[in-house]
Amino acid sequence: MELKKVDDHNLWEIIDLSVHEHQKGFVATNTKSILQAYVTITTGGVALPFGIYHEDKPIGFVMFGYGTDGEDEDPRVSAHNYCIWRFMIDKSYQGKGLGRKAMQTALDYIRTWPCGEASHCWLSYEPENEVAKALYHSLGFVENGEICGEEVVAVLKL
Repeated sequence: MELKKVDDHNLWEIIDLSVHEHQKGFVATNTKSILQAYVTITTGGVALPFGIYHEDKPIGFVMFGYGTDGEDEDPRVSAHNYCIWRFMIDKSYQGKGLGRKAMQTALDYIRTWPCGEASHCWLSYEPENEVAKALYHSLGFVENGEICGEEVVAVLKL
């Protein structure tokens, strides 16, 4: 499993990845995510978009954030900590254990401190997304009682 920065060499293959129809309410499209990364970066924020590769094939997308962007809805844990802002595995590669491996690879990357040291990593998910909740719990994420937008916030001590 490998993460590759989204750039002009892999942009379109990452944009072409998608989830099953019934999952589309749980995660933004990769196009929207990459556009949000661009806007975040050009306004002084941190967004790190990566393609997730398995055996040299793009199978998913992950985007990290760091710190807070000053929004009122930012959870308290966001200050000086990492966020897994987006995470998806393409519908063709789901159900094969690759999501767990990809998330572990993402956490290993965060622990290289690309934006500086931090004590926690947080993420949020739709309350109805039981599959995501189970995956995150299995990796040690715990809900901290906060809500980001309408999503549940879960935190992992790094």
